[in-house]
Amino acid sequence: MEKQYYSYIRVSTIRQGERGVSLQEQQDAIQRYAQRQNLQIIRLFEEQETAAKRGRPVFGEMLRLLKRGRAHGVIIHKIDRGARNLKDWADLAELIDAGVEVHFANESLDMNTRGGRLSADIQAVVAADFIRNLREETKKGFYGRLKQGLYPLGAPTGYLDCGKGQPKAPDPEMAPLVLLAFQLYATGNYSLPRLMEEMHKRGLRSRRNCKVSLNGISTILNNPFYVGIIKLRKSGEIFSGVHLPIVGKSLYDTVQQILEGKTVVRTHKHNFAFSRMLHCRLCGCTLMAELQKGHTYYRCHTPKCGTKTIREERFYAALADAFKPLQLSKAEITCAQRWFVRSRLNQGEHQKEEIERYQLNLAQLRDRLMRLTDAYLDGVLDKSLLEERRNVLLMEEAGMKQKIADLEAGCSDTLIRVEKFLELVKSASNLDNLAIPEEKRVLAKKLTSNLGIGPKNVAITLNAEAQEIANRSQLLCSSPNRGVPRTWDTLLTRLVNMFNEKQAA
Repeated sequence: MEKQYYSYIRVSTIRQGERGVSLQEQQDAIQRYAQRQNLQIIRLFEEQETAAKRGRPVFGEMLRLLKRGRAHGVIIHKIDRGARNLKDWADLAELIDAGVEVHFANESLDMNTRGGRLSADIQAVVAADFIRNLREETKKGFYGRLKQGLYPLGAPTGYLDCGKGQPKAPDPEMAPLVLLAFQLYATGNYSLPRLMEEMHKRGLRSRRNCKVSLNGISTILNNPFYVGIIKLRKSGEIFSGVHLPIVGKSLYDTVQQILEGKTVVRTHKHNFAFSRMLHCRLCGCTLMAELQKGHTYYRCHTPKCGTKTIREERFYAALADAFKPLQLSKAEITCAQRWFVRSRLNQGEHQKEEIERYQLNLAQLRDRLMRLTDAYLDGVLDKSLLEERRNVLLMEEAGMKQKIADLEAGCSDTLIRVEKFLELVKSASNLDNLAIPEEKRVLAKKLTSNLGIGPKNVAITLNAEAQEIANRSQLLCSSPNRGVPRTWDTLLTRLVNMFNEKQAA
């Protein structure tokens, strides 16, 4: 009976098949070899997998069949087509030792002789070393791109590939939808499944123009690439990117807090004004709102706690007392309005000063990054601590770069935010006239930092910005007419700086 053989051909990728020795060329060479040696090929095994690591399914199936004696041997184009890792080469060697014939169509090797086996072993080792060297060089190039701020892999959803050596560019169609996905999720009103369906309706698609899956939505929301940071999934390493961010850092941070469960927006059956905002001064627990006989009460449910309940009207009275120092006179309102007019006229100069300040902070941050690397090289820090601190600094850098870009584009909104804050301050004196609970809730949330309820008293602490206004009387000089403009010029400048620092944090 004529001996029967398998043939095995392989390329690592389709591109390699186009530029190197294609599958058809390998098969033609094997057929010519079989004709010369009078060998009958009964089955072709074809694979597009790298031989640098184990786990090739077609190769594994062929070895199992050869071990069972289904064929006398196998013909392979070259040694490196069969194995480029020494474990697979050892499996082939075991087959040869068991009497299975292994032929190489492009290499004159007699695997039944000691000299032929030695020559084949040497070539197999050379092939394995070639892969190791190729892997190291590829890794060098990969990390070289990352250190330049370039992402050497496929662009994520919302970005476009612009060629080798070029940063990813925002996709004109998908980038606004990615931003919208972050904005909707930041409201706390969307679960991931609901957001997935909503964004599909609005036209968000994956790179393959398919519906973005639940895992895809989660990947988008967790990916710092959208704020200018490149993060490697496997190693967790991050690098500063040079691509244009799609999402602001503050919005990204809000989304991360919701994803981590640190910020949870719950829906309530009753629209209580201060639900989940008041806490017990004794046990620290949140007071729960209840409706009893037409009145709203806030109750501490901790057993044996001295704080029981407080009626909402009583809390209103305490809140109104806390807001009294925020009441503004007509002269103060007029002075503030004039200051905003002057500030907008000089906004270009203010923006220049802000840009210089952020650039100085950015230079200091980069110097800290350099010192951090030096500390690692000197053995002061281990790698895990280095990565942890480096990640924090790179996220800060992304925030500063965004601020500079916004300022250079004329998008500074600090004055607008301070002006809106003063509108809230003016509304605080009209607390009793606010009919909508949400308006009262916003005032309490935006102007206070602590709402504590005890057995006999209510402790309300204004936030830092509101305290600046409440304490303004201490800055007035003896003459009210001269004191108001001077005080408010200083006060509003200080508020602008406070809002800038809070946004930069």
